[in-house]
Amino acid sequence: MDLSNFLTAFWGWYLIIFFVILSFNPKRIKQIFTHLKDQKFVILAAFLAIIIGLLNILAHNSWEADHRIIVTLLGWSSLFLGLSLFIIPNTVTKWLHYINMKLVQVLYIALLILGVYLLNVVYQLVPY
Repeated sequence: MDLSNFLTAFWGWYLIIFFVILSFNPKRIKQIFTHLKDQKFVILAAFLAIIIGLLNILAHNSWEADHRIIVTLLGWSSLFLGLSLFIIPNTVTKWLHYINMKLVQVLYIALLILGVYLLNVVYQLVPY
């Protein structure tokens, strides 16, 4: 499995697992937003997001117009979110809270569709 397929599978599984966890236990969302008020949690979340994003970008910064651009954009988004949480934590937590409350169902469905698409690219369950 080459690196592009590995990262595509990683992000596909990550998004589907995240969707399943939030679907079966919606109280986790409230717990996450409660913890966003704790600066220790924000620093840890920012640190992890920066690591995941930076590793993804350094290993796979491909801007070709296929599934690889999605993997690249997920890496850049993770890095940007992590840096934002470090630099302007209060603004970002307010922004995340607003987005989550307004678009929660849309975000869930987007996670599921994107995860299924990425896994289909790797495992070719449905040929296209």
